[in-house]
Amino acid sequence: MYSIGMYFYLFHWAQSGVPIVLKGTVADPATFMSKQELVLSGEYSKIRNFMFFVITPLEWLVYLLILGTGLSKVFEKWSEIGLKWKVIKNSAYVFFLYLFTTVLFYPIDYYRYSLSKKYGISTQDYSSWMRDYVIDFWVNFITTLIIVIVLYWLIQISKKRWWLYAWLLTIPFAIFMMYIQPVVIDPLYNEFYPLKDKALEEKILSLAEQANIPSEHVFEVNMAEKTNAMNAYVTGIGDNSRIVLWDTTLNQLTESEILFIMAHEMGHYVQKHIYIGMAAYILSTLFGLWIIAKIMPWLIHRFGEALKIEKMTDIRSLPLFLLLLSLMLFISNPISNFVSRYQETRADEYAMELTNNPEAAVSSFQNLAKTGLSEVNPPFIVKIFRYTHPPMLERINTVAEYTQKKE
Repeated sequence: MYSIGMYFYLFHWAQSGVPIVLKGTVADPATFMSKQELVLSGEYSKIRNFMFFVITPLEWLVYLLILGTGLSKVFEKWSEIGLKWKVIKNSAYVFFLYLFTTVLFYPIDYYRYSLSKKYGISTQDYSSWMRDYVIDFWVNFITTLIIVIVLYWLIQISKKRWWLYAWLLTIPFAIFMMYIQPVVIDPLYNEFYPLKDKALEEKILSLAEQANIPSEHVFEVNMAEKTNAMNAYVTGIGDNSRIVLWDTTLNQLTESEILFIMAHEMGHYVQKHIYIGMAAYILSTLFGLWIIAKIMPWLIHRFGEALKIEKMTDIRSLPLFLLLLSLMLFISNPISNFVSRYQETRADEYAMELTNNPEAAVSSFQNLAKTGLSEVNPPFIVKIFRYTHPPMLERINTVAEYTQKKE
């Protein structure tokens, strides 16, 4: 019933048109998208939104079924065969659980890939996609394994304060992952190399110098063989920080548009959004772990027999932990997305100040919307749960309002 309700809301009831006051302006997609692009954008966005709102609750159902059917207990028994050390047994359990859920959700992941290819976003062939899929599996599995092993060790030695110790360990772990991301993890998927266009690199570095951003190189990444979408970002921390441009961005945008996008990314750096985001992550992790520490024991006491969990220290309680974590992340989406959209607006304003080129800002937003088939004015529920950036209608209109204020 929930899925049917979401279907009718997204495909028939939700209002996502352009406000009358913006009809015919540069923010109106009818002025920069063809009729076919408008139709494809509407179809693609509705399907993706529907999948988001249905698949997330489906994950909760899968975790409940793994517990209720005794499958979690089966994984635990399999992990005990021929193994002595508890850490090895728990590692085997995590592998069985992770492999099972990956195989179960593979058809959905494949459908997402094929949908992206059907609508001309993805250009990646199946073998390349499967390679990335396998890399994803092992990277995420190893990361999950480290977290789970440490987590259940802490639960074992301190049933009351495990959440506090776990939180304290997440801080250096998160910083470490941010540090190695650009030089260890990202290169597993794509090849990064210094920007070939040295004249453009010099202009980008000149912008970085104006913004007091220490950087000696701009990196280019070969994404054209995988997608038609465009992107640019600043990643990493310390001496591993990088300014990165997708080659699709270089191929499809003008120099002034690229400089505006890079100025936007520099705005995040200058306004300390990376560190603000890290602080928010640390605080939300503390709150989330504390909530789980309070709710999970009660659920096991109340529904342990039905869920086939005797105590929280049992590794087979992991699906319940993951369910609660997923539920809290979903519920917190409106808050985290609101903060993110605010930061993106501030970065847009910074880029307009730095480049003083509103025309480039408008045309870059228009091109980003076209190549990604973005829904420029999504329904309210979609916006608060899915959009980490302001919708393109708002971003383009912000440029117009900013220009009027300057005049």
